[in-house]
Amino acid sequence: MTDPTTLSARLVADLTASGDLVPVWRAAFEAVPRHRFIPDTVWVEDDDRLVPVDRAEDEGAWLERCYVNDFVVTQVDDGVPAEPGRVGREITSSASRPDVVALMLAALEVEPGMSVLEIGTGTGWNAALLAERLGSERVTSVEVDPQVAARARRALREAGYGVTVATGDGALGHPSGAPFDRVIATVAADRVPYTWAEQTRPGGRVLVPWTTDFHNGALMSFQVSRDGAMRGRIVGNVAFMRLRQQRGRPASLARDVHREDEARRSFTDLHPYAVLGEYDASLAIGLKVPRCKPVVEPRGEGSYTVWLLDPWSGSWAALEHEPGAERFPIRQFGERNLWQEVRDACRWWDGLDRPTADRWGLTVTSAGQFLWLDTEDHRIDR
Repeated sequence: MTDPTTLSARLVADLTASGDLVPVWRAAFEAVPRHRFIPDTVWVEDDDRLVPVDRAEDEGAWLERCYVNDFVVTQVDDGVPAEPGRVGREITSSASRPDVVALMLAALEVEPGMSVLEIGTGTGWNAALLAERLGSERVTSVEVDPQVAARARRALREAGYGVTVATGDGALGHPSGAPFDRVIATVAADRVPYTWAEQTRPGGRVLVPWTTDFHNGALMSFQVSRDGAMRGRIVGNVAFMRLRQQRGRPASLARDVHREDEARRSFTDLHPYAVLGEYDASLAIGLKVPRCKPVVEPRGEGSYTVWLLDPWSGSWAALEHEPGAERFPIRQFGERNLWQEVRDACRWWDGLDRPTADRWGLTVTSAGQFLWLDTEDHRIDR
């Protein structure tokens, strides 16, 4: 059987060598083995299915999964696998990538003596890392799923951490424990709850994975000011599942693509890499094109289809990519011309002189939130 101590040491060494794990957090990572917080059943992706891997059947494979630098699927279909054999369709809870955990803990800029509110307990590993450095009494975590919360509470207790794990809607925070010095969300939000600012001391920091329907990959670091507002900038690239109240509608080629014979046809010279492969462009497109979800469908030998889906209106668009091509056929259907909207957003970004992610900012107040570029005086209409 693979030795978990060896696997844990290898992971810590790799994260240190890559620069993802900063020195102040290394001792906590060494003291808190990840596998102690991973459920005995996890799931792996097999084409479009999520197949269970059981510790009891193959502990070596399970342990390797625990210590790979990747996310681990710990729940599917909100705890009730949709297909026979416990095969799942949708990931609903996971253990974050260790390098992302290390990145976010460094970005939190927490110091001993501070109190932290975590939104989204998940497995409990992140809460344990915080407790190892700050003390259990300084860490409060909120988890919306009762089963996930109960398991994390048990894992933390068995590992010797008396962290407060509350079951509830993370968007509401944890008012009875406020104010906190730091708030860290391990779930993504498009509309950042102002509640988190209200429960943070002036000068405190709130760290949130910020998302749009098109682009999931922006870590926003806010500072709460004395006027109660929080202002932040993008400080990293992370992708998380959304708060459950903000999930919206999942995109599905089988369900959302229909009446293909009625599609409007055209061509474009805009390469799909410029839309999906360029991080800063993809971020900007997400700011301007709401309710548009991209799906890439491989077709073999370098060919693929880029689908743009609006599960709300039923509109869709498809770009067919062939290696070496300079023009690409486009099909669009529905009340929206999704490809045209995406192309217009690319031109808008280009007209702004192609700002990089770190130039975007977000302000959240009791009245709502607004986006800005470089300074609050340059507000952006989404």
